[in-house]
Amino acid sequence: MLKNDNVVVIKSKKFALRIINMYKYLCESKKEYTISKQVLRSGTSIGANIKEAIRGQSKRDFYAKLYISLKEASETEYWLELLHESNYIFENDFISIYHDCQELIKLLVSITKTQKIIRN
Repeated sequence: MLKNDNVVVIKSKKFALRIINMYKYLCESKKEYTISKQVLRSGTSIGANIKEAIRGQSKRDFYAKLYISLKEASETEYWLELLHESNYIFENDFISIYHDCQELIKLLVSITKTQKIIRN
């Protein structure tokens, strides 16, 4: 099981804070409300589901919540690509936050694969 000071817990929270700041920027400066709301929801959901996994009732529940986090991270990756390709976020900002998102995806893939092996 994960601890609150685990790397993926810390990284997902930092990522969520970056997403929140990006959301504020998109709403205030770019007047973009639709995609930014989607990325806000999925980007902050990653860490929320990881925290839920920590308190999971069983190993199966733990795995399920982490897998939901992985799906939310993949969705966030998509919204970030759309924001970049539609010129709502600058190249440097995109590269940085996109890299963080991909790093979370890699961590979650690794954890869920390990948990799947343990479950079987």
